[in-house]
Amino acid sequence: MTQNYDIAILGGGPGGYVAAIKASQLGYKTVVVEKENLGGVCLNWGCIPTKALLKNAEIFDIVANKSKNFGVTVENVNFDFAKTIKRSRQVSKKIVKGVEYLFKKNSIDRVDGFGRLNSNKGIDIIDSEGNVTETVKADKIIIATGARPKSIPSIPVDREYVITSSEAMILAEQPKELVIIGAGVIGIEFAYFYSTIGTKVTVIEMLDSILPLEDKEVSSTLQTSLNKRGVVFHLSTKVETVKVDGERVLVQIEKDGEKIELSADKALNAIGVSPNSENIGLEELGIETERGNINVDKSNYQTNVEGIYAIGDVIGQPCLAHVASAEGIHCVEKINGADIPNIDYSNVPGCTYSQPQVASLGLTEEKAIAQGLDIKIGKFPLSASGKASAIGEREGFVKLIFDKQYGELLGAHIIGPEATEMIAELGIAKSHEATSESIAKTIHAHPTLSEIIMEAAEDADGKAIHI
Repeated sequence: MTQNYDIAILGGGPGGYVAAIKASQLGYKTVVVEKENLGGVCLNWGCIPTKALLKNAEIFDIVANKSKNFGVTVENVNFDFAKTIKRSRQVSKKIVKGVEYLFKKNSIDRVDGFGRLNSNKGIDIIDSEGNVTETVKADKIIIATGARPKSIPSIPVDREYVITSSEAMILAEQPKELVIIGAGVIGIEFAYFYSTIGTKVTVIEMLDSILPLEDKEVSSTLQTSLNKRGVVFHLSTKVETVKVDGERVLVQIEKDGEKIELSADKALNAIGVSPNSENIGLEELGIETERGNINVDKSNYQTNVEGIYAIGDVIGQPCLAHVASAEGIHCVEKINGADIPNIDYSNVPGCTYSQPQVASLGLTEEKAIAQGLDIKIGKFPLSASGKASAIGEREGFVKLIFDKQYGELLGAHIIGPEATEMIAELGIAKSHEATSESIAKTIHAHPTLSEIIMEAAEDADGKAIHI
């Protein structure tokens, strides 16, 4: 059976399903081919369910460790791991059902199954035995197959003792000891979650700082905070082998020329992601890739084969849900003939939902200096914020990077409560080429956490009031 469409999208994650909705809104007959649940990794195994887990940990921490500071005494505080996992899955399922509703609302067709491109402007649906069960044909095809946890031979994942982020959020029992390999966003969020609820956590990172893409000062501050929670870090450290011995995982590492063996109940592989570009027909069509990432023209996301486009994690960094969604919308609008500017990748926010939270965009201080830019820096600590003191969250700061000559905002870095919410203001500011003066002159409500952005901008010009 063959069905014909204007636009067919391979993959129903945050890039694919958003592109499908936009295509339908613009009047295109649209279909999405997806082998699992709509929403992709983000809604099912990433962004949404992990934030549910992290909120549970935050509440537990407040009740167990901070409530007395607010005059609230709670006896016999316990953490129900099974209920926490159950709540996370319920939140995920609810959001996925919401996407399914949006498909019905926008008259988007869905085909269940594994899709592979064919040479006739179509997508073949392949069953478990490799047979073609049906074919979808379309004038335009958008590949949005996403990515999966990266695997390497020295870290053999068995999904029972050596796990990925997917297993880490549905474990039947809370591990007493956990080794996390990789100190990027995924590793750090799980380090916060598990350490907060009582697991002994050790994090191994090959580079010299956690959250290696963040400003060094921010990374150092978060590391100190997690140290206080009992998290042990091994930085500039190489993982040599990971082996399962009975019901234990043995992780052999090399640090400063010394070999050390770590033992834990579980080891979490959090070293990054690999694009889902295999076995989907790219080679047969001559679609160009680089290290598994599909090459595209980022003005319209078309591959080197006319009429075939690609968006999201499958085209490479930054592998973020909000980037995939933006690319999906941009791609469809360009197909529709819109004259719009390219996505500004220098203005993409990156967020880590630990406590304290981390959020940033644009250049770090280190990158700005490396580029030879003449900069000025404004910084304001949470400890000097009235609102932060009132809510009992005085850890962290805002750090803003400005061009010294013209005052234009080049980068923004926040560590503290609600950092992932506050970063949006700075994204708008940067997109409008705001300056230290224009941000400082924007009246912010008092008392709010967002005032620290205004104060940091004032500090860049030596005019901060409250420090």
